[in-house]
Amino acid sequence: MSETFDVVVAGAGPVGLMLACELRLAGVHVLVVDRLTEPDPTIKAGSINIPTAQAFDRRGLLPQLTERHRALMARFAPADPAPAGRVRPVGHFAGIWINQDDVDDTDPAFAELGPVQEACIVPQQGIEEILTARATELGIPIRRGTEVTGFTDDSDSVTVWLDDTAVRASWLVGCDGGRSTVRKLAGFDFPGVDPLITGHQAIVEMRGAEALQRGWSCTDTGIYVYGPMPGRILTVQFDGPPANRTAPVTAAELQRALRAVSGIPVEITAVHSATRFTDNTRQATAYRSGRILLAGDAAHVHSPFGGQGLNLGIGDAVNLGWKLAAVIAGHAPADLLDTYTSERHPIGEWVLGWSRAQVAIMRTDPHSRAMRAVTAEFLATRGGATSVLKKISGITHRYDLGDTHPVVGTVVPDIALADGTRPAEHCTDGHAVLLDLADTPALREIAAPWQRTVRVVTAKPVDPHDLSGVLIRPDGIVAWAAPDGVTGLREALTRWFGAPA
Repeated sequence: MSETFDVVVAGAGPVGLMLACELRLAGVHVLVVDRLTEPDPTIKAGSINIPTAQAFDRRGLLPQLTERHRALMARFAPADPAPAGRVRPVGHFAGIWINQDDVDDTDPAFAELGPVQEACIVPQQGIEEILTARATELGIPIRRGTEVTGFTDDSDSVTVWLDDTAVRASWLVGCDGGRSTVRKLAGFDFPGVDPLITGHQAIVEMRGAEALQRGWSCTDTGIYVYGPMPGRILTVQFDGPPANRTAPVTAAELQRALRAVSGIPVEITAVHSATRFTDNTRQATAYRSGRILLAGDAAHVHSPFGGQGLNLGIGDAVNLGWKLAAVIAGHAPADLLDTYTSERHPIGEWVLGWSRAQVAIMRTDPHSRAMRAVTAEFLATRGGATSVLKKISGITHRYDLGDTHPVVGTVVPDIALADGTRPAEHCTDGHAVLLDLADTPALREIAAPWQRTVRVVTAKPVDPHDLSGVLIRPDGIVAWAAPDGVTGLREALTRWFGAPA
């Protein structure tokens, strides 16, 4: 008899691991498989955005992020204070730095973000290490060196072929990257834009590096980056996609690319980690087909500039996890899963648009260079720097949940509570939380029938607040909020957590 699971997750990268942890936290029997025998050590994203850090915070993983952030920052900390006038970068758009001194720190969007702002400089490998340890702690089986080779959706279950062995599952989720086997076999529509560039990123040893300019450099032949990590290089050439994406990246190939773009005769003597990339930009039209779902790069691909792919995928995982778990447990109807695509697809579409825009103003033609100059001027203004930083940090993302309250559809604010806690600390077990900030008996009475899925926390804020009650979904999104009273609370509870018990 074949093994049986609630969910099979294809892909043991950060997205697959995050999804598996979310599912297991809700009691779901989940199996993770990955075709690689070991985690991929290739250099990838170097940081995460605010919503990703908040997702880790809600699951009690902020200390692990903070530890890695501080360790990495210590390696980059300058020995002497930066001289006046030097750019203090807090991000970039198309390789144009955003200067911290140009950002309006008093903008309301930066308020109530909490301690996560000091935990965002964590490379993708560090994220994967944290999630692997978490998955092991939760008892999730991870089978490496195992590939999904086929499956059959039988309407009430899925038969999944793992190499030559069949397992049964209620659901299959493809988190298996941009060349997703699950997406291809399931026949998801995947429209988009063909690639224009060949990019390389690597950690190397080289001679002649002292002539390279640190940070992002725009030349007549492309873009290159040197640092901030020792030996880290990135090149972008606008001569079309590589002839062979899967061939090993050699020192000679990296040296040719860096010399071509920088004009400096560096000699690369050793390669510690290297990857080749393009700006292939595509997105599945829907993230669900029957009992097959997609998340992360399996659902959308784009250039890696800004590391948005990792953040987009983690956002998919935390949005999908609690919804799929609720459907499996019978706490919610299957159509709750329709909100996964309706909420996440617009965010993915936005990221793809910004990715294409960055490639457009990196190009070497005169029109693109003129647009680059205009963009640089805009980013040097207070309004421009603030606006773009808010967007690329993810703090302005909002789901349209049909409620006009500005907080609904956003991540719950980090409200300091009088009992010494923070909202994230009440979310570690994956439950929804109804935060009663005004000690309102009617609020607790309405929520009582949902006590198996919604925890009520009564705690007044340290400082006066314009909210008296906040309903927080397991993914940290505010599903209902009110300055006073309980109007709409029952409807919100029913919508997201099913009929009362």
